[in-house]
Amino acid sequence: MNPPNTLSPTDLVLCILCLLLSPFAAAGLALIQQGLGRSRSAAHTMLATLCVLGISAIVFVLVGSAWTGFQGGDSQSFHALGAQWDWLGREALFAQSLHFESLGTNPAQLHAALETCLHMFAVGLAAMIPLSAGTDRWRLAPICMATALYSAFTYPFFAHWVWAGGWLSRLDANFGGAAQIAPFFDAGGASLIHVVGGLMALSVAWILRPRRGKYTEDAMATAIPGHNIVLVLFGCIVALVGWIALDSAASMLFYGVPAAQIVGVIINAALSAGAGCLAAFLTTQIRYRKPDASLSANGWIAGLVAGSAACAFVSPLAAIFTGAVAGVLTAYMVEMFELHLLVDDPGGAISVHAGAGLWGLFAVGIFGRHLASTAGTPVNAGIGAHLLAQCVGIATLLGLMLPFIHICNLFLDHFLPYRVDRDGDWQGMDIRELGAGAYPEFVIHADEFIPR
Repeated sequence: MNPPNTLSPTDLVLCILCLLLSPFAAAGLALIQQGLGRSRSAAHTMLATLCVLGISAIVFVLVGSAWTGFQGGDSQSFHALGAQWDWLGREALFAQSLHFESLGTNPAQLHAALETCLHMFAVGLAAMIPLSAGTDRWRLAPICMATALYSAFTYPFFAHWVWAGGWLSRLDANFGGAAQIAPFFDAGGASLIHVVGGLMALSVAWILRPRRGKYTEDAMATAIPGHNIVLVLFGCIVALVGWIALDSAASMLFYGVPAAQIVGVIINAALSAGAGCLAAFLTTQIRYRKPDASLSANGWIAGLVAGSAACAFVSPLAAIFTGAVAGVLTAYMVEMFELHLLVDDPGGAISVHAGAGLWGLFAVGIFGRHLASTAGTPVNAGIGAHLLAQCVGIATLLGLMLPFIHICNLFLDHFLPYRVDRDGDWQGMDIRELGAGAYPEFVIHADEFIPR
């Protein structure tokens, strides 16, 4: 494998091509999110997506990238419990650490620029995930502010720990060597993109509360179907292209995967997505006697999310199993959140991204072969050492990142209320916040079950 701060000419060309294709993941996810919401909020969802992508890119490059840092770059650390805790990057604000004029002659600068580019797309994808949970009731102004806060602080913290030489990526060095615990492993961003984004979606859903008419007085859920399942299914295919590209670029930049092995990323991504879709299809067919199209689409994305943790570091059979389990889990988790926990998540973002992502992180500890550290060198450790490392990462996500995310959202909601007013629930977000609907020439069906 190449050292982490150098790329061969072939690897460089392929990496840049993958970065160019990465926005297709956001495009596919946007189609899915607006299709699973109401027609009267479709334009609002798509505009919010563009705002999120723009704000996240600007804020991350100017502020967040300084806290994320780069492999081999400056960082903040402290000693505790006999270990070195590298917890935050220490680069210059406003992207002053990037010098574009020297990219052709300085491999370290080139690698840092490529890392920044990947993070810029990754944080945008992560910041989009909560939009699905907030569909039909999350106002545009707080969406923009929450995205800025997320891109400046929340995402950079965990990104540094996993992909920029932080403490999670050095568990083996800090706690007794690879024989006892391996480094936390996440080749494609299942943790810092999808789980962190899914936990953000959970926090947003808690704060916003259910849509009016979603639950009756005796806490029975009412079905509010998405308005365009065709766009949802098309979005799954579009997302596949961007997912493969993002996974491939991350594997090359952070784990030293050469261009020749990217074919493994492509094969495993397609297998995990297909297995997730088919598993959700069969699960809903058996349970409801008819397959559910929206849950099958969620199963497709759940398979991609779960497979992102391992990418090409597992066998095709393991990728199929990982995706299939993610599809089944998603079908049951969507029902659990909606019917038993009374969490209104129109697009199933919590189950698809947080739930499937956590499973994918655990699965890579079981099936991962020849796992590598962020230093680009193989780690010779057994299944127990890898599983322990993955469990440490999962515990950090649930025990540290979720409370941090929720406190930040509660603080922001106090000064800039997240939820639209009562009239907005009835009129729809398009009319209330944009002044015009997405489909002005068509008769949009009414939701008679929602009281005025």
